[in-house]
Amino acid sequence: MDIGVSGNYVNTFFPHEKEYNANERMGTVARVAREMVEATGVNIDQLLELLVKNAAAELTTYYYYTILRINLIGLDGETLKETAETARVEDRNHFEALVPRIYELGGQLPGDMRVFHDLSACPPASLPGNPRDIMAMLSVLVEAERCAVRGYTNICNQTAGKDHRTYDLSQAILNEEIEHESWFSEFLGEGPSGHFNRRGDTSPFVSKFLR
Repeated sequence: MDIGVSGNYVNTFFPHEKEYNANERMGTVARVAREMVEATGVNIDQLLELLVKNAAAELTTYYYYTILRINLIGLDGETLKETAETARVEDRNHFEALVPRIYELGGQLPGDMRVFHDLSACPPASLPGNPRDIMAMLSVLVEAERCAVRGYTNICNQTAGKDHRTYDLSQAILNEEIEHESWFSEFLGEGPSGHFNRRGDTSPFVSKFLR
């Protein structure tokens, strides 16, 4: 599904727009920045599709992680709660950091939250049937992070040496997603990660995009 600046995209998600002129829209975004990216051979519409889908994944994961965190109770749950909360807050930060880049490149978010949810690059991190099963909870958390790692690795591979701003942003998010995966993997006993949970401010890599 096209999630760029094409007429089909707007007609699908913004049916009240009778006509859509991409060139006119470019008057409201970073025109030269977009042109420089296009000149390197990057398909902007395909890139925007990836960015929108990953933005949807971040916001929906933030929502589902909220439910997971609330249900982390008891001795085992409380042990994991702080780590899950850090990942939850940082996923929201990732969404906030992605949105400006989407609009800079001439894209936009769907007006319908239900559509946006269903565009997510990753499956819902839904509460398992037995919320007291800490291993099931951890499996949900680690698989959500692994999906994110794959997604941002793909964007980095497509933009390296071409779209410097998107690459820098995606690499920053990727660094945090890799740490999230490592935290939950360690809780599962898959091996030592060499990482510690955050102390102090969240999003050490992405924070520069939130200023």
